[in-house]
Amino acid sequence: VFSPLFLLCYIAVKREDGGPAIFKQKRIGRFGRPFNIYKFRSMRLDAEKFGPALYKGGADPRMTRVGKFLRVHHLDELPQLWNVFVGDMSFIGPRPERKFYIDQIMERDPRYRYLYQIRPGVTSYATLYNGYTDTVDKMLRRLRYDLFYLEHRSWLFDFKILVKTFLNIAFGKKF
Repeated sequence: VFSPLFLLCYIAVKREDGGPAIFKQKRIGRFGRPFNIYKFRSMRLDAEKFGPALYKGGADPRMTRVGKFLRVHHLDELPQLWNVFVGDMSFIGPRPERKFYIDQIMERDPRYRYLYQIRPGVTSYATLYNGYTDTVDKMLRRLRYDLFYLEHRSWLFDFKILVKTFLNIAFGKKF
């Protein structure tokens, strides 16, 4: 059902600048184990030439035109269905982060380690209410949502997150 959409996204990213359409990056998953997360590339090829950088606000010059569209509609996450298939991730759970950022978060709030109890997710309660995290402060706010999810997770809660994620993607509904 998603294969035509996947193909369209792939072609759009590839045509924009000729670079690779799929982007892989090390993230930290369940039990603190690293894994490769897959996404459609939304940034320019040299976006992290000088190392990882947090977003500074305003229009991000590292973002491609197609990448911005993919991010707004969360289509950049489609390749993560592979991560779900191989068991690195689940559909719903705290979003996985890079070690570089986890180290900064842990300095300010060591409760982040509790997130290692479950597989990270393609979508999360925190993503619905906190959006993309582009600063350490937003990451700390996301952590509070993730800890709430960890305490209250259930089939019903996951179902509600899934429905709200669909509404967000399909209609741009914000929560």
